[in-house]
Amino acid sequence: MVLRRALQVIMVVTLALAGAVQGGVGSARATDAGRQLLFYNHAYGVLDRETADAIEHSAYLRDFANFQVRTTTGSGGQTWTGRYLMGRETYLELFGVGDLPGKDGTLGASGMGVSTERKGDLVTVLARLREQGVGDPIEFRQTRDFGDGVPVPWFDAVFTTDQYDRFGAWGMEYRPEYFADPRGNTEPAAHPGDVGRERYLSDAYRDHLMRDVTGIRLAVTARDLTNTVPLLKAGGFAVRSLPDGGVVAKGGTTTLRFDAVPLDQVGLRQVRMSLNRPVAYRHDERIGHSTLAVGPGPRAVWTFDDQDRPASR
Repeated sequence: MVLRRALQVIMVVTLALAGAVQGGVGSARATDAGRQLLFYNHAYGVLDRETADAIEHSAYLRDFANFQVRTTTGSGGQTWTGRYLMGRETYLELFGVGDLPGKDGTLGASGMGVSTERKGDLVTVLARLREQGVGDPIEFRQTRDFGDGVPVPWFDAVFTTDQYDRFGAWGMEYRPEYFADPRGNTEPAAHPGDVGRERYLSDAYRDHLMRDVTGIRLAVTARDLTNTVPLLKAGGFAVRSLPDGGVVAKGGTTTLRFDAVPLDQVGLRQVRMSLNRPVAYRHDERIGHSTLAVGPGPRAVWTFDDQDRPASR
């Protein structure tokens, strides 16, 4: 989801919802201490036009994954067209240069959503952020318009800041109204309070090879990484600093790696995926300036080459 641009628009027209997360924010409950609250949901990256077009028209990707090219309308009438690889619980969203407005559409721009599995856990995330010293987290409610002009509340989100270079991460919790709307094509709750990723995504992944995203590697600026770490810690990820200034965050079934780089080197670097079944040999599929290596075994690795970079400003 492209939330940063939508957030800016909503703030300008003063439609941001104070206290959008239900229940307000109180102290984290003792029973929540140490429990992981946020899990990798999806990430997006902006690629060069040749690579984005090659992805969009790839026959191989349509066999490999539950692949979609979709235009979405969110809060404030903001629209975006993405290329999606949808798994069982996680997914990947890809754009080309200029697909998004402003610096969000610049080569190397990226973002990531981490979401709750239980209703109400975003409240505890907010409390944990404030305990870390993030004094004024930004709360935002995203809506979705399915094309009939009747938007439905989609999810609540929280950002640590609205200031960023090329990368931003947000915590999110799907809304009950969205699950109740038949247009969303979601699954029934597996248990009381289920707002999880598996319920949100369809089971169409079963008809393809890709199962889920198990690893993301992103190159981001030091400022963007500093703004991201408190959210990951509040969500319960185990965060480890690397000697080169980067960070590895582990939690759930997806490992997140962030390389701290200058602005002219930012971008999506690699995606690791699990497969629904093992394959006997390795297949390398060249897609624009990227290579998707599938197998051997039940795994795939998609590596994005170094490309033309945005000028620092």
